[in-house]
Amino acid sequence: MTTVSGAEPFRLEARGVSIRFGNHLALDKVDFGLRAGEVHALLGENGAGKSTLIKILTGAYQPTGGDVLMDGIPMRLANPQDAQVHGIGTVYQEVNLLPNRPVAENLFLGHQPTRFGLVDRRRMDRDARDLLKRYGLEIDPGSELGSHSVAVQQIVAIARAVALSGKVLILDEPTASLDRNEVLRLFEVIAGLKARGLAIVFITHFLDQVFAIADRVTILRNGRLVETRGLDTLTRTDVVRMMLGKDIAFSGATSVETERPATDLLISFKGYGRKRAVQPFDLDIHKGEVIGVAGLLGSGRTEMARTMFGIDPADEGTAEMNGKPVAINDARTAIGLGFGYCPEDRKADGIFGDLSVRENIVIALQGKLGWFSALTRDEQLEIAGKFGEAMDIRAASLDMPIKLLSGGNQQKVILSRWLATDPAFLILDEPTRGIDVGAHAEIVRTINRLREDGLALVVISSELDEVVAYSNRIVVMRDRKLVAELRGDNISPGVIVQAIATHDAAPDAITEGTAP
Repeated sequence: MTTVSGAEPFRLEARGVSIRFGNHLALDKVDFGLRAGEVHALLGENGAGKSTLIKILTGAYQPTGGDVLMDGIPMRLANPQDAQVHGIGTVYQEVNLLPNRPVAENLFLGHQPTRFGLVDRRRMDRDARDLLKRYGLEIDPGSELGSHSVAVQQIVAIARAVALSGKVLILDEPTASLDRNEVLRLFEVIAGLKARGLAIVFITHFLDQVFAIADRVTILRNGRLVETRGLDTLTRTDVVRMMLGKDIAFSGATSVETERPATDLLISFKGYGRKRAVQPFDLDIHKGEVIGVAGLLGSGRTEMARTMFGIDPADEGTAEMNGKPVAINDARTAIGLGFGYCPEDRKADGIFGDLSVRENIVIALQGKLGWFSALTRDEQLEIAGKFGEAMDIRAASLDMPIKLLSGGNQQKVILSRWLATDPAFLILDEPTRGIDVGAHAEIVRTINRLREDGLALVVISSELDEVVAYSNRIVVMRDRKLVAELRGDNISPGVIVQAIATHDAAPDAITEGTAP
């Protein structure tokens, strides 16, 4: 059995694991060791390799290099069912059970007790009731799973996974849809499983939860292992810095000019929020201003953007535009008000892959004009050509499918789409992620030019040096709430990191958020 520095042996281990997809090295010689009776947090930003590592540990992917061991013995996991046989169970954020079937059936699906060749429902209900009691659930095993809260469904999924596996439990974002009391209840269940000697992997974006429940943490970045440490040796600031990838505590970068005149106020959100998405926030946005939004993945950055744009409309609070109340109940209303939105995942939510570059550029303007005022092909070509040249979109033809363009050119097309509508307010979610250096520079130049032209922008970015450089103000998100607002010369990447980690940084430079 494998040990490290005289510590307890590993129950589950990935040793030098690598995997390549085409030319992309998704994991590069990653080590990961999980001990019995511990909660081990696995952290990293988008693209860090967390999901890929979990898929290797659960048999969904086979590594191209390295080994996976259980109790020190190498094993080859052909599929997730094989992993389950070896004692590895997984529970995902979206409970993968049957909500329209009874709780008991969900617990024992595939291994129901039988009598004379038939399912013994009386015994199944009795066994289910006994099993649920171990997890503190006093519910009718004959009731439909979907009639219960998400927290109860999570616990049922955990009970099933432990019953089927019994050695290792992987929890992938189990608290993402839970409220505070439900999280505490789930943590009680996790603590009980830990006491029974189960080895638990805990994946989350909530740092407070990591420090509350985990014993050790492994941090991945860009497919490589950054660090594995006991949490008693780390601060939240240490963890944030390692996740973001550089020591920026003393960076001298500062923001652009500070505040705008009150007369330039364009949009005001007061107590604006959506249950289970983003807690109520106050935010004033001025013409000719870029407000940067910082925070770790899962902090509520994207949820805030989607709420402001009406994709997931607010269920509390008010919004005003040019001093008049507005109800942003859907994206169509937002577009009519002069809003534009570039989503984080451009492939899934931004582009229409089979449509041409031309069609992708004009589609929002056409929607705003209405289909009774259809743009002619010549008009479409003129508009697409104008923005294609202005944004330096590199395409062999405006009529080629957008899916054939590079990521950077796709991003420039999406931005052109909204600029064609002559917007007053743009929301850009990670506009420079995953694009080449040239496209990156063009997007940043465009943000600066739009601000100078008087547009109001909210820009979400994980690149702290970048967001500092073009923002007038920066709001910091953490655990789905706005925890700080940074202003003026005191804006710096170091202060942002401290605010993300502890939200008590440089009080004279921060206006604390009003969200509870």
